[in-house]
Amino acid sequence: AAMSRKRLQQLVDSLGRSAKHFNKSEVESLIKLFDTLVGKPGNRFATVGFDRNMFRDTLHSVFGMMDDMIMDRVFRTFDKDNDSCISVVEWVEGLSVFLRGTLEERIKYCFEVYDLNGDGYISREEMFQMLKNSLLKQPSEEDPDEGIKDLVDIALKKMDYDHDGKLSFMDFEKAVRDENLLLEAFGPCLPDLK
Repeated sequence: AAMSRKRLQQLVDSLGRSAKHFNKSEVESLIKLFDTLVGKPGNRFATVGFDRNMFRDTLHSVFGMMDDMIMDRVFRTFDKDNDSCISVVEWVEGLSVFLRGTLEERIKYCFEVYDLNGDGYISREEMFQMLKNSLLKQPSEEDPDEGIKDLVDIALKKMDYDHDGKLSFMDFEKAVRDENLLLEAFGPCLPDLK
């Protein structure tokens, strides 16, 4: 056991408060899972966490995610302090939203995933990149980029309420509240319901 009982208890208590959607025994299980996944013997628990590859493997094996670009974005949304490592706290708090988040929290989360450069907007270019990336590459006669441009136009028509050619958080939120299916409009970044 890499973690002392006392440290575990403290973590469970504080995460029980901050990760609102899990009860204490779930929090404890997630901490233990984290510890198992990360725990190399002799590692000081406080300094370890998931690096990008471990996290990607977990997203892939546990949640069936396939898309590298999206997985990388999910990593960044979990990694709140940007140290390229997901700590146990970031893991449990991230999963709280990822698995059980309210609509509001999931809207915020998806928006963060899709806002590739973090400027507070999902631009036409960002939509294009994500759609190009997540749609199956069908070999076809016509230029697939044209089809994707059309999709971006449709998305903007439907979601860009203030008509500034990009999606602000308010645009995105309003669109998703009107039509929940738009939550993952630009790529699968939440676990499927199982």
